Amino acid sequence: MPGYTVNITDRAQRDIAALAKVVMRRVATAIDGLAANPRPPGALALSGHADLYRVRVGDYRVIYLIADAVLVVTVVRVRHRREAYRGM
Repeated sequence: MPGYTVNITDRAQRDIAALAKVVMRRVATAIDGLAANPRPPGALALSGHADLYRVRVGDYRVIYLIADAVLVVTVVRVRHRREAYRGM
């Protein structure tokens, strides 16, 4: 099975840049893993949003879209769990 291409939005890049280095490395590892498996164990589809998923990385959430037809994962937000779903 071919791997997915992972794109990160400008907003998600700003979210990642604001993280502590230790958390940033863990988030980067999780995002890299989405290329091989966009629905890893623990990933959940967000209710009310078609093709929108989230994966936990400690107290942080990586929120992303999956476009299976073109094999693309787009990371849209990386936020602390208490802020992750605001404005979604």
